[in-house]
Amino acid sequence: MTLRVGISGYGLAGRYFHAPLLKGSGFEIAGVLTTSEERRAHALTDFPETTVALTISELLDLGLDLLVVASANVAHASDAIAGLRAGIPVVVDKPMGRSLQETQEIIDISKEIGVTVTTYFNRLFDSDALTIKKIIAEGSLGDIFRLDSRFEKFRPGSNPKSWREANSVADGGGNLLDLGPHLVSLALNWFGPAEVTYASVRSIRGLADDDIVINLKHVSGVDSYLSASSIIGAGGPRIRVSGTNGSLIIKDLDGQEERLREGGYPAGGVWTPPVVTPAFIHRGDEISEYPAEAGNYSLFYSQVASAIVGKGAWPVTPDDALAVAKIIDQARVISIR
Repeated sequence: MTLRVGISGYGLAGRYFHAPLLKGSGFEIAGVLTTSEERRAHALTDFPETTVALTISELLDLGLDLLVVASANVAHASDAIAGLRAGIPVVVDKPMGRSLQETQEIIDISKEIGVTVTTYFNRLFDSDALTIKKIIAEGSLGDIFRLDSRFEKFRPGSNPKSWREANSVADGGGNLLDLGPHLVSLALNWFGPAEVTYASVRSIRGLADDDIVINLKHVSGVDSYLSASSIIGAGGPRIRVSGTNGSLIIKDLDGQEERLREGGYPAGGVWTPPVVTPAFIHRGDEISEYPAEAGNYSLFYSQVASAIVGKGAWPVTPDDALAVAKIIDQARVISIR
């Protein structure tokens, strides 16, 4: 049975972070929603047999097994709710909602109707994320007490044409909503529930927030130091996990995004060659390479496909989405104080 999927939005997220992975996981791209002539052309170039819809209702009338909401953040809730009310399971690109209240509204409607909604925390399937899950299970670092996790780059010139950079918080713009969900979902997945102890959410370049810091204290005893910035001239390592027996250092970003942007996709749900981000254990001057796990975003959609036919669990639960949204809201409030 081939599952039919409709994608709402065919910009960066829809074209490069969802469509290739859905294709690699065996879904049929039955329809794409876009009102842009350029993106319509992209969709028909990538999938000549797809239907390009101009409204969400047209998309939902295509006999879908799944709706993927990859539109701008401002449209996430309305698109997701329309899909749920049509009886179609929904994947919403992160963030599910622009706030905890909006996220809760989507989930409440999902529960009321009895149709599943999940959110796209794809970074849970990065090479570094899977490597950290492995080393935690092994206990190689001893008692882990600290996480440093970053998405940092240096782009001194802002882009006022980008909704992510230029839109207000109310319209879903800024790094806190763009990269914050990745940082927070990973920290919670690795080390469990947490509360915000410090947060700074600010704009350095004059548009939406582009420099954020969130510190978390986990119930497990781990402290997480999270950073997402577009204006750091010398970024730190992507991840450092520290325990009583040493620190795991992963310097580089997972390479799946680069492959997707270049037009690649994991055929049959597998990257060839595998995407592996080097990892090293540091014990003072002693440094040894740690066998890293291969990353694979297709695992997200493989789990979605299994869940749709009743053979497995959804990859991200409503509670997961709510926990992340709560911390994002807390960070914004604490930063204002």
